[in-house]
Amino acid sequence: MYVKTKSGRQIELPTDEEDIAINAGIVADADAVELSDEAFKKLRPVGRPKAEVTKERITIRLSPDVLEYFRAGGKGWQTRMDEALKEYVISHQ
Repeated sequence: MYVKTKSGRQIELPTDEEDIAINAGIVADADAVELSDEAFKKLRPVGRPKAEVTKERITIRLSPDVLEYFRAGGKGWQTRMDEALKEYVISHQ
């Protein structure tokens, strides 16, 4: 059986027989431990913490020379562009 993800990828799920074999292998492995509900609750989330102030995703058209200038600075060009726009807003209030 195939399942389609949000991104459009198709993933093949194991058959019932394959699932039984997989679970038997897990049970036979002494290092495989199933977490209790209590232990599961103690796990910390993985990844970057949520920001207090989030940015809004938009689509914008910019001149090629403007993009080239900011991208030439390497990684973090979008953050630098955001900072430049913030400076503009402050200086034009």
